[in-house]
Amino acid sequence: WHVSYSPDGRVLASCGVDRTVKLWDSSDGRYLATLRGHKDDVHSVSFSPDGSVLASGSADRTVRLWDRYTGECLRVLQAHTFVVGPVCFSPDGSILASAGDDQTVRLWNTYTGECLRTLQDNAGLVSSVCFSPDGSMLASARDQSVRLWNRYTGDCLRTLQGHALAVGSVSFSPDGSILASASDDQTVRLWNAYTGDCLRTLQGHADSVRSVCFSPDGAILASASDDQTVRLWDRNTGDCLRTLQAYENTVL
Repeated sequence: WHVSYSPDGRVLASCGVDRTVKLWDSSDGRYLATLRGHKDDVHSVSFSPDGSVLASGSADRTVRLWDRYTGECLRVLQAHTFVVGPVCFSPDGSILASAGDDQTVRLWNTYTGECLRTLQDNAGLVSSVCFSPDGSMLASARDQSVRLWNRYTGDCLRTLQGHALAVGSVSFSPDGSILASASDDQTVRLWNAYTGDCLRTLQGHADSVRSVCFSPDGAILASASDDQTVRLWDRNTGDCLRTLQAYENTVL
């Protein structure tokens, strides 16, 4: 279902339908450990910013926090009423966001396991969540729109609308000023994160766009599509710099 690198790049976590999380040495592919405890498929994994904790979201309606080094389950977060999808840590690691098929995003205190607040607007299933680099905002993709939330109050700051079909991935630029969204309408949109204005629409893919992410310097945006290509875009001009195509199957 999902993979995630530890921040130091040494460990890769993977999860799937066998209800486990597996840890691998990324340098040589050596198997390290299997984390067991979930009662259903594990849909997502994410490392904390310091790499010491791994979060996993499952169809068993729970999120588990694991000690990366010992494999011990530190705590089980329970509040979602349906399948848990994406999970992500705030930049300081103190908050975990989890998105559920119960149409909610929940924010958790990672040290106590307390559910701090529930973000809910009944606008559809949440397919992606990400924090802004300063941790003040959370973006969530729901159906054809993206919502930006105040992480501290839980207030919805603005709703970004313009995509014609479902949005599957969102990503902040490293400076936090731009949010990118990828959609089944075959486009990527770049938004001003502070005003909600659509800065530009990136067109060129021939099928659903599944994932987007910025380069570390924020100058380039990468997008992956069901058209079996990855495209690299100039963030400032919207020009497609190059198209990477070397896949026989869908790029997930």
